[in-house]
Amino acid sequence: MTSEEANNKLYERMKEEQDHYKEWLLSQPPDEILNHAYEYSVREDVLASLEDVDFDGKDARALLKSPTPLADIYKDWQKRDPTYMEDIRDTILDRARVIIQREKEQER
Repeated sequence: MTSEEANNKLYERMKEEQDHYKEWLLSQPPDEILNHAYEYSVREDVLASLEDVDFDGKDARALLKSPTPLADIYKDWQKRDPTYMEDIRDTILDRARVIIQREKEQER
């Protein structure tokens, strides 16, 4: 299997996995859907990243060995220490500073 074929097969398998997850999620009560909203969003981001990057065929073939590569990747993602919350705090502070600066300029 070529690298391109492996990447395509990986994407298709993960897309199918996400489609099944979405079907299950939509069958849940609203509170349960909200409990899984972050997971759904991250899984969508993983799929989107596959559209932009062609992995080495070896990497794609390794991921294809899992029956649920998308779920596995999400579990690994949860174990990481992403800077997501840091980015949110920085954005809050940046926004506050913009407002403070505008107020100072208006006072002049």
